[in-house]
Amino acid sequence: MKIAHLILAHSQPQQLQRLIRKLYNPGADFYLHIDAKTDIKPFMALKNLPHVYFIQKREKVLWGAYSIVQATINGFKEILKSSKQYDYINLLSGQDYPIKSTEYIHRFLADYNGKLFMEFYPVENVWEEAIPRIKKYHLLNYNIPGKYKIENFINAFLPERKMPEGLVAVGRSQWFTITRNAASYIVDYLETHPNVAFFFKLSWAPDEMIFHTILYNSVFRDYMVNNNLRYIDWSEGKPSPKTFTIKDAVVLKNSDKLFARKFNPNVDERIFDEIDLVSETVNTLEWR
Repeated sequence: MKIAHLILAHSQPQQLQRLIRKLYNPGADFYLHIDAKTDIKPFMALKNLPHVYFIQKREKVLWGAYSIVQATINGFKEILKSSKQYDYINLLSGQDYPIKSTEYIHRFLADYNGKLFMEFYPVENVWEEAIPRIKKYHLLNYNIPGKYKIENFINAFLPERKMPEGLVAVGRSQWFTITRNAASYIVDYLETHPNVAFFFKLSWAPDEMIFHTILYNSVFRDYMVNNNLRYIDWSEGKPSPKTFTIKDAVVLKNSDKLFARKFNPNVDERIFDEIDLVSETVNTLEWR
């Protein structure tokens, strides 16, 4: 089982180093996209770690904009250009951390080889709060003066936007674990359907929808499992999920997920050590 971990990071190089060391395996490589707004120098020491590669084409990632989609695509392209035939591409942030052992993660993916693990709730009748993201115009990805006033003007006078190519919109969480073939399909699809890329560039938070939608409307749909293997706690009702502390150790230990987010050593570093003490146990993954 060969896994390419594609990690999007913008801060905390020491935390990123710990994540890489934790996931180290002879069958794993690490592709790091460091936000172009971030000084890359503090991260350069990571080049000395085995199996670590830096994505050369860096993007200035803006929250809610298409730039994070482009950063992911850049990562896909560099992974696909390598001579290594990966079974899976695992998309992580620098604030993620595995809550199962690396051996367990590799064995799990070997057992379910070919399955795609991502959230894909239909927008129209399940994830309805996302409807304005695609039916209204959003100019987050464009650096133009007065863009929010322009947005309001456009949305006041133009009809609602419609999904191109008759696509059924699905999604939710940005983070996923998919096969190399699925990632290759996404890259090829966007290159041959520039209208789809343009549509999502005018959407809000397209990273939570574009990849999922492309695969859901393809032959890969039969291989999709509506579970992204991540434990994420949105109970605080904030735009970002809860940052885990030592108080969350029990719930993380008892989770059947492979990864969790998010963590910050400046908030609580003890939680990393506690997770590392978790013994490897077999859990039954609930497929939804």
